[in-house]
Amino acid sequence: MFALECENLQSSLVNMRRELHQIPELGLDLPKTQAFVVSKLQEYGIEYSLNEGDSGIIAWINKGKPGKCIALRADMDALPIKEETGLPFASTNGCMHACGHDSHTSMLLGAAKVLKDHEEDLNGEVRLIFQTAEELSKGAQVMVKNRAMEGVDAVFGTHIGNIIDKNIPSGSLIVCPGPIMASFDRFIVKVHGAGCHGSTPEKGVDPINIAAHIIIALQEINAREFNACVPVVLTIGKIVGGSQYNIIPTDVVIEGTTRALEEESRQKLARRIGEISENIAKAFGGSAELEMDWGAPAVSNHNEMAAFAADCARQVLGAEAVVTSVPHPNMGGEDFAYYLKEAPGAFMFLSSVNPAKFPGSDTAHHNSRFTVDEDVFWKGSAVFVSLAENYLK
Repeated sequence: MFALECENLQSSLVNMRRELHQIPELGLDLPKTQAFVVSKLQEYGIEYSLNEGDSGIIAWINKGKPGKCIALRADMDALPIKEETGLPFASTNGCMHACGHDSHTSMLLGAAKVLKDHEEDLNGEVRLIFQTAEELSKGAQVMVKNRAMEGVDAVFGTHIGNIIDKNIPSGSLIVCPGPIMASFDRFIVKVHGAGCHGSTPEKGVDPINIAAHIIIALQEINAREFNACVPVVLTIGKIVGGSQYNIIPTDVVIEGTTRALEEESRQKLARRIGEISENIAKAFGGSAELEMDWGAPAVSNHNEMAAFAADCARQVLGAEAVVTSVPHPNMGGEDFAYYLKEAPGAFMFLSSVNPAKFPGSDTAHHNSRFTVDEDVFWKGSAVFVSLAENYLK
């Protein structure tokens, strides 16, 4: 099994991750990251194409060879967070790979090199997807529009870190059947009143007062409109309104996110946010409008593909390092869901919690001090290689 060759690439994987970590970029436009990945694909002799509409890359091993086609995906974008890890290779441009996407890209590049070296042994095609804008839930849709999933029979992706449970030993792979991550959407409620002097509130319509009542009411959706056994989350994370302590403003904006494991719940949350906001505003003499920034649906692994991925992981990591059941899904979101709409597959998690050697690896994702256990990189590459090797037999 040539997946084990990935262990010999460990130092190269670390170096690639550290180079990527120093050039974090945001959203759909990742020119430096794209150039780095392209340089490696060229070095390995792998055919590729550049997306229209973003900095995404689609690469092929055995393009067009008879047999099945398996797609392996890595995301490449970072976050608008100022890094505070103190690492010698820390980013200095005000952005940060605080979610491990630099690791994902490096692990897929490592797998690509090994698979290319054994191209003649693969009875079919390996599609490599290097995606932008996962943090915005936009990149996967651009990839699908660029025909990244055309002809794909199965698709797999991995996320590093401590998303599922920080107590799972580092180097373990978690892959479970069914719903594993929630849908994630952003909502914006624009509340409109009538501004006036703070000393004469009766001459205006106070949008801050309206917003306060809306915020309290929205918290009741979870508690009173959903069965307690149905996982849903509604969080308000941003309120903007007012310019001076003694001025009642004209407008207030409320922003938040919703999470759900079922599409019916996802749609109900959006509908009720709009209805509640509009009617409360009307009751106080103002108005409100809802804007939904739809993110991605829930990630639900196909049962057979999850079982297949677990078997492939056991071959390279050992049975004790593979977890196939967790107490509950994670309510974070992932636009990998869009790939699963195109082909059966599974989304996996690679634990990388080792604070004794890598301080910060037990820190939450999207934190300025987040880092990972670099020693597990070869394992992520090996699982990708094992998936391709076994699927294309």
